[in-house]
Amino acid sequence: MTIPEISVQELEALRNADPDLFILDVRNQDEYDICHLKGYLIPLNQLPTRLNELNKEAHIVVHCHAGGRSRRATEFLLQQGFKRVFNLRGGITAWANEIDPKMAKY
Repeated sequence: MTIPEISVQELEALRNADPDLFILDVRNQDEYDICHLKGYLIPLNQLPTRLNELNKEAHIVVHCHAGGRSRRATEFLLQQGFKRVFNLRGGITAWANEIDPKMAKY
């Protein structure tokens, strides 16, 4: 399965253009507490039991620390019938490096 991805630059443009864009953060609470993109937090291990919190029709960008967990989450969501789901390539680390250098890193 090909996993659809977007870059941090594409996400920045989408955040400005699409007020309904849903950002799903699949990191753990302790990571979210360090830095975040104001996304909705559902840790990857809780995703299967919390699918009812997500809209299958929404435009969703999934992110984690570096892209691995969000890639798995994106694949899972696509298998569950979500249509417009994209993995953020490089995760929040790429965001901090390329878009917001003042963001805390870990």
